[in-house]
Amino acid sequence: MRKIAHISDLHFGRINPGIVEGLLLDFKERAPDLVVISGDLTQRARRGQFILARSFIGRIGRPVLIVPGNHDVPLYDLGRRIMSPFGRFRRYIARELNPVYKDKEIAVFGINTARRFPVVGGRISEFQVKRICRRNDLIPPGVFKAVVTHHPLLPMPRGISQSLVGRAKESLKAFGSCGVELILSGHFHFGYSGPAHFRDPESRGKILVIQASTLSTRSRGEPSAYNLICIDPPVLKLLRPAWNGRSFETAFCEEWRKTGSEWIRK
Repeated sequence: MRKIAHISDLHFGRINPGIVEGLLLDFKERAPDLVVISGDLTQRARRGQFILARSFIGRIGRPVLIVPGNHDVPLYDLGRRIMSPFGRFRRYIARELNPVYKDKEIAVFGINTARRFPVVGGRISEFQVKRICRRNDLIPPGVFKAVVTHHPLLPMPRGISQSLVGRAKESLKAFGSCGVELILSGHFHFGYSGPAHFRDPESRGKILVIQASTLSTRSRGEPSAYNLICIDPPVLKLLRPAWNGRSFETAFCEEWRKTGSEWIRK
């Protein structure tokens, strides 16, 4: 079994320091095998915010996989946004914008969906999809495959109008064909999960999509929380530890089982 802690949208510059300390303590107790950060580490891509984010990452003490979000690209510094949109991210956080983590049980592929423009939205390129599928072809059978993006591929389950990442439907179809079983994303500041056939009927539920809430003060009516994903094929258990003002406690739990090629909620 592998445990992935999935956090997103920390927005350093708009985060409660108590939550940061509580999160690090929770990681020590729950001991995830991998910590995935699906973008928006900073509020406005400022140097000081990246330094705070880097300090936090250095204290995690677990393997980490990180992709940028749209807030990690400068908004008001137009020159930097055009000429070096990920310069500070690469300097302070990670050189690789499309990182990979692999061990004997899981393979996790990061995709940078942030762009110079538009300011808020994101996109998956055809090249990025093909690269993931080529890499998946080299993964031994039986290894669980996951993809991490900042911008979502599955719509919210409630009536808030939000656009999905560009080329979402085409990407889901391709990922389903090349063996991806799980997609982790953020951006909406709202935690939810569901099989991808809600978006693409042709996928027949091959891919489970899990969204992370925010750990910042920019919440959407739910407490700061993250996802703890326990992968023990064919079963995946999703826990959502939430901040209660003093510590993180599990506020939500659900279990999914892969039956044939389809994810079914137990």
